[in-house]
Amino acid sequence: MGARILMVEDEVKLVQFVQMELTYEGYEVSVAHDGLSGLMAVRDQTPDLIILDWMMPGLTGVEVCRRLRQTGATMPVILLTAKDEISDRVQGLDAGADDYVVKPFSIEELLARVRAHLRRNDPQDAEMLVFLDLTLDRKSRQVKRGSRLVELTAKEFDLLDYLMMHPRQVLTRDRILEEVWGYDFMGDSNIIEVYVRYLRLKLESGGENRVIQTVRGVGYVLRE
Repeated sequence: MGARILMVEDEVKLVQFVQMELTYEGYEVSVAHDGLSGLMAVRDQTPDLIILDWMMPGLTGVEVCRRLRQTGATMPVILLTAKDEISDRVQGLDAGADDYVVKPFSIEELLARVRAHLRRNDPQDAEMLVFLDLTLDRKSRQVKRGSRLVELTAKEFDLLDYLMMHPRQVLTRDRILEEVWGYDFMGDSNIIEVYVRYLRLKLESGGENRVIQTVRGVGYVLRE
Protein backbone atom coordinates (compact mmCIF):
# COMPACT_ATOMS: atom_id res chain seq x y z
CA MET A 1 0.00 0.00 0.00
CA GLY A 2 0.97 3.62 -0.39
CA ALA A 3 0.98 6.39 2.20
CA ARG A 4 -1.33 6.13 5.21
CA ILE A 5 -4.06 8.79 5.20
CA LEU A 6 -6.47 9.51 8.06
CA MET A 7 -9.73 11.23 7.17
CA VAL A 8 -11.59 12.91 10.05
CA GLU A 9 -15.05 13.89 8.78
CA ASP A 10 -18.62 13.41 10.03
CA GLU A 11 -20.36 13.50 6.62
CA VAL A 12 -20.71 9.78 5.88
CA LYS A 13 -21.41 10.03 2.14
CA LEU A 14 -18.49 12.39 1.60
CA VAL A 15 -16.21 10.07 3.58
CA GLN A 16 -17.26 7.05 1.49
CA PHE A 17 -16.63 8.88 -1.78
CA VAL A 18 -13.24 10.35 -0.83
CA GLN A 19 -12.12 7.08 0.79
CA MET A 20 -12.96 5.18 -2.40
CA GLU A 21 -11.01 7.64 -4.56
CA LEU A 22 -7.97 7.66 -2.25
CA THR A 23 -7.94 3.86 -2.04
CA TYR A 24 -8.11 3.66 -5.84
CA GLU A 25 -5.04 5.91 -5.95
CA GLY A 26 -3.18 3.36 -3.83
CA TYR A 27 -3.36 5.01 -0.41
CA GLU A 28 -4.17 3.20 2.84
CA VAL A 29 -7.14 5.09 4.27
CA SER A 30 -8.61 5.06 7.78
CA VAL A 31 -11.56 7.13 9.00
CA ALA A 32 -12.70 8.85 12.19
CA HIS A 33 -16.05 10.64 12.43
CA ASP A 34 -15.33 13.16 15.20
CA GLY A 35 -12.41 15.15 16.56
CA LEU A 36 -11.72 13.08 19.65
CA SER A 37 -11.69 9.81 17.66
CA GLY A 38 -9.41 11.54 15.18
CA LEU A 39 -6.89 12.44 17.89
CA MET A 40 -6.91 8.86 19.17
CA ALA A 41 -6.46 7.52 15.63
CA VAL A 42 -3.43 9.77 15.10
CA ARG A 43 -1.90 8.47 18.32
CA ASP A 44 -2.55 4.81 17.39
CA GLN A 45 -1.79 4.90 13.64
CA THR A 46 0.68 7.76 13.01
CA PRO A 47 -0.69 8.57 9.53
CA ASP A 48 1.43 10.23 6.83
CA LEU A 49 -1.26 12.85 6.13
CA ILE A 50 -4.57 13.95 7.70
CA ILE A 51 -7.66 15.25 5.90
CA LEU A 52 -9.62 17.10 8.58
CA ASP A 53 -13.11 18.60 8.46
CA TRP A 54 -13.42 22.02 10.10
CA MET A 55 -17.02 21.75 11.38
CA MET A 56 -17.56 18.60 13.46
CA PRO A 57 -19.52 17.80 16.62
CA GLY A 58 -17.43 18.16 19.74
CA LEU A 59 -13.90 19.26 18.84
CA THR A 60 -13.66 21.34 15.67
CA GLY A 61 -11.03 20.55 13.06
CA VAL A 62 -9.14 23.69 14.00
CA GLU A 63 -8.99 22.61 17.66
CA VAL A 64 -7.89 19.10 16.65
CA CYS A 65 -5.15 20.59 14.50
CA ARG A 66 -4.01 22.88 17.31
CA ARG A 67 -3.79 19.96 19.76
CA LEU A 68 -1.89 17.85 17.26
CA ARG A 69 0.73 20.53 16.80
CA GLN A 70 1.02 21.02 20.58
CA THR A 71 1.93 17.34 20.90
CA GLY A 72 4.66 17.71 18.27
CA ALA A 73 2.84 15.96 15.39
CA THR A 74 4.38 17.10 12.10
CA MET A 75 2.42 15.27 9.38
CA PRO A 76 0.64 17.48 6.80
CA VAL A 77 -2.94 18.46 7.63
CA ILE A 78 -5.43 19.49 4.93
CA LEU A 79 -8.56 21.21 6.30
CA LEU A 80 -11.89 20.71 4.54
CA THR A 81 -14.06 23.76 5.12
CA ALA A 82 -17.16 25.55 3.90
CA LYS A 83 -15.64 28.76 5.30
CA ASP A 84 -13.99 30.85 2.60
CA GLU A 85 -13.32 34.16 4.35
CA ILE A 86 -9.69 35.27 4.55
CA SER A 87 -9.94 35.43 8.37
CA ASP A 88 -11.11 31.80 8.47
CA ARG A 89 -8.23 30.65 6.29
CA VAL A 90 -5.77 32.51 8.50
CA GLN A 91 -7.29 30.93 11.62
CA GLY A 92 -6.88 27.45 10.13
CA LEU A 93 -3.31 28.04 9.04
CA ASP A 94 -2.42 29.63 12.37
CA ALA A 95 -3.71 26.49 14.11
CA GLY A 96 -1.12 24.50 12.19
CA ALA A 97 -2.95 23.33 9.07
CA ASP A 98 -0.77 23.07 5.97
CA ASP A 99 -3.54 23.61 3.46
CA TYR A 100 -7.30 23.93 3.11
CA VAL A 101 -9.84 22.88 0.47
CA VAL A 102 -13.16 24.72 0.29
CA LYS A 103 -16.37 22.68 0.03
CA PRO A 104 -17.77 21.78 -2.40
CA PHE A 105 -14.48 20.73 -4.00
CA SER A 106 -13.43 18.63 -6.97
CA ILE A 107 -11.85 15.31 -6.04
CA GLU A 108 -9.08 16.01 -8.56
CA GLU A 109 -8.08 19.13 -6.61
CA LEU A 110 -8.03 17.25 -3.30
CA LEU A 111 -5.94 14.41 -4.80
CA ALA A 112 -3.49 16.94 -6.24
CA ARG A 113 -3.10 18.63 -2.82
CA VAL A 114 -2.57 15.22 -1.16
CA ARG A 115 0.12 14.26 -3.70
CA ALA A 116 1.88 17.62 -3.33
CA HIS A 117 2.05 17.45 0.48
CA LEU A 118 3.14 13.82 0.57
CA ARG A 119 5.85 14.56 -1.97
CA ARG A 120 7.07 17.54 0.05
CA ASN A 121 7.19 15.52 3.25
CA ASP A 122 8.50 12.28 1.79
CA PRO A 123 11.35 11.07 3.98
CA GLN A 124 12.44 9.14 0.95
CA ASP A 125 13.75 12.09 -0.76
CA ALA A 126 16.12 9.22 -0.85
CA GLU A 127 19.21 9.14 -3.01
CA MET A 128 18.63 5.42 -3.58
CA LEU A 129 15.32 3.82 -4.59
CA VAL A 130 14.96 0.04 -4.54
CA PHE A 131 12.25 -2.25 -5.90
CA LEU A 132 12.95 -6.00 -5.95
CA ASP A 133 16.27 -6.36 -7.86
CA LEU A 134 15.92 -2.90 -9.41
CA THR A 135 17.94 -0.02 -7.91
CA LEU A 136 18.00 3.64 -8.93
CA ASP A 137 20.69 5.99 -7.63
CA ARG A 138 19.54 9.59 -7.93
CA LYS A 139 22.93 11.06 -7.14
CA SER A 140 24.86 9.21 -9.84
CA ARG A 141 21.74 8.72 -12.01
CA GLN A 142 22.65 5.05 -12.35
CA VAL A 143 20.15 2.23 -12.66
CA LYS A 144 20.93 -1.43 -12.03
CA ARG A 145 19.00 -4.64 -12.48
CA GLY A 146 20.74 -6.91 -10.01
CA SER A 147 24.41 -6.24 -10.75
CA ARG A 148 23.74 -5.32 -14.39
CA LEU A 149 24.07 -1.61 -15.22
CA VAL A 150 21.14 -0.27 -17.29
CA GLU A 151 21.90 2.74 -19.49
CA LEU A 152 18.94 5.15 -19.63
CA THR A 153 18.30 8.49 -21.30
CA ALA A 154 17.40 11.45 -19.06
CA LYS A 155 13.64 11.12 -19.66
CA GLU A 156 13.67 7.33 -19.27
CA PHE A 157 15.41 7.84 -15.93
CA ASP A 158 12.80 10.43 -14.85
CA LEU A 159 9.93 8.12 -15.76
CA LEU A 160 11.44 5.16 -13.91
CA ASP A 161 12.20 7.39 -10.90
CA TYR A 162 8.53 8.42 -10.77
CA LEU A 163 7.30 4.82 -11.02
CA MET A 164 9.71 3.74 -8.29
CA MET A 165 8.50 6.54 -6.02
CA HIS A 166 4.99 5.01 -6.23
CA PRO A 167 5.48 1.23 -6.20
CA ARG A 168 2.33 -0.88 -6.59
CA GLN A 169 0.19 2.23 -7.18
CA VAL A 170 -1.75 2.38 -10.44
CA LEU A 171 -0.71 5.64 -12.13
CA THR A 172 -2.94 7.09 -14.84
CA ARG A 173 -1.46 8.33 -18.11
CA ASP A 174 -2.64 11.87 -17.31
CA ARG A 175 -0.91 11.82 -13.94
CA ILE A 176 2.33 10.49 -15.43
CA LEU A 177 2.24 13.18 -18.12
CA GLU A 178 1.63 15.86 -15.49
CA GLU A 179 4.38 14.70 -13.12
CA VAL A 180 7.10 13.59 -15.56
CA TRP A 181 6.55 15.78 -18.62
CA GLY A 182 4.92 18.77 -16.89
CA TYR A 183 1.62 20.68 -17.06
CA ASP A 184 2.68 22.55 -20.18
CA PHE A 185 3.56 19.47 -22.27
CA MET A 186 1.92 19.94 -25.66
CA GLY A 187 2.94 16.68 -27.34
CA ASP A 188 1.08 13.44 -27.91
CA SER A 189 0.16 11.39 -24.82
CA ASN A 190 1.34 8.30 -26.74
CA ILE A 191 4.82 9.44 -25.71
CA ILE A 192 4.27 7.49 -22.46
CA GLU A 193 3.72 4.21 -24.31
CA VAL A 194 6.87 4.84 -26.31
CA TYR A 195 9.01 5.45 -23.22
CA VAL A 196 7.50 2.52 -21.32
CA ARG A 197 8.44 0.29 -24.27
CA TYR A 198 12.01 1.63 -24.24
CA LEU A 199 12.26 1.08 -20.47
CA ARG A 200 10.95 -2.48 -20.69
CA LEU A 201 13.43 -3.36 -23.44
CA LYS A 202 16.32 -2.10 -21.34
CA LEU A 203 15.15 -3.46 -17.98
CA GLU A 204 14.39 -6.92 -19.41
CA SER A 205 17.31 -7.31 -21.82
CA GLY A 206 19.03 -9.77 -19.46
CA GLY A 207 15.96 -12.00 -19.31
CA GLU A 208 14.63 -10.43 -16.11
CA ASN A 209 10.94 -10.43 -15.15
CA ARG A 210 8.72 -7.55 -16.19
CA VAL A 211 8.12 -5.01 -13.42
CA ILE A 212 6.31 -2.23 -15.37
CA GLN A 213 2.80 -3.60 -15.88
CA THR A 214 0.05 -2.15 -18.06
CA VAL A 215 -3.36 -1.59 -16.49
CA ARG A 216 -5.55 -1.61 -19.60
CA GLY A 217 -7.51 1.57 -20.12
CA VAL A 218 -5.95 3.28 -17.09
CA GLY A 219 -2.16 3.49 -17.06
CA TYR A 220 0.81 1.69 -15.51
CA VAL A 221 1.96 0.20 -12.24
CA LEU A 222 5.32 -0.95 -10.90
CA ARG A 223 4.73 -4.39 -9.37
CA GLU A 224 5.80 -8.00 -9.47
